[in-house]
Amino acid sequence: MPLPTPENRLEGDIHIECFRPTRHTVSTWGPDLQHGAPPSALLVRALERHRPRPDTRLTRICIDLLGPVPLTDLEVRTRIDRPGRQIELVVAELWATTPDGTSRAVARGTGWRLQTQHLPDVARTSEPALTPFDPAAEPSDMTLFGLGGYIDTLDWHIVTPLGVPGPSAAWVRARLDLVAGETLTALERLFTVADVANGIGSKLDPAHWLFLNTDLTVHLFRAPDSHAPESRWTGISAETSIGPDGIGMTAGVLHDEHGPLGRITQNVQVRPR
Repeated sequence: MPLPTPENRLEGDIHIECFRPTRHTVSTWGPDLQHGAPPSALLVRALERHRPRPDTRLTRICIDLLGPVPLTDLEVRTRIDRPGRQIELVVAELWATTPDGTSRAVARGTGWRLQTQHLPDVARTSEPALTPFDPAAEPSDMTLFGLGGYIDTLDWHIVTPLGVPGPSAAWVRARLDLVAGETLTALERLFTVADVANGIGSKLDPAHWLFLNTDLTVHLFRAPDSHAPESRWTGISAETSIGPDGIGMTAGVLHDEHGPLGRITQNVQVRPR
């Protein structure tokens, strides 16, 4: 996962941090670009840390992958686009230097941050719970897919086999920290794996097909559990629908040990390898 460099500065209202990715971020789709999950989690880290307020939380997070995220030094630039007492919009951009020497944003994260109130009597969810994670179960072997890179940094427990009719589901966790020397927050932990939803929900063999997502949008109706950081497990149930022109959409539900907590969607472009 990305390693920090010493640079950390303010330019006006923009907070800038610099990072250097490791080989553990390598994509499923090519050896010279990053998988979508590490950049997504890095942007969420920035959204969560930028001028935090204890009376608010991030409720809708949208990550747009604006192009291949290279395995080169990166800058995360964070600002508040829409300040407010009850509602704020926070924006984080991931900048990289392209081979021609120009610098541009390669990914963008936006997060609506809403003021919270203590209303336990109205709490409910319409989403069915995922089969509980069984710590005694043998981990699932994902090496048979031969994907390598980032995928090899994850532990998997398959709940509903991948590729079967209907939604597939798995409990997933990252074995590595997002940033060296830092303990993952509950939200960072969620986003270190959320981007694999399109793989879980796909009915296509990745040895023969590419199904690249250009984005992920997560609506969190409940904050992930912050009191059990040692577990790190996230449940994902997902299914992908594909039109006859090779454009698809993954839709799924995210879970922690206490049940469903949000929905995820991803835009997917399908191509033969």
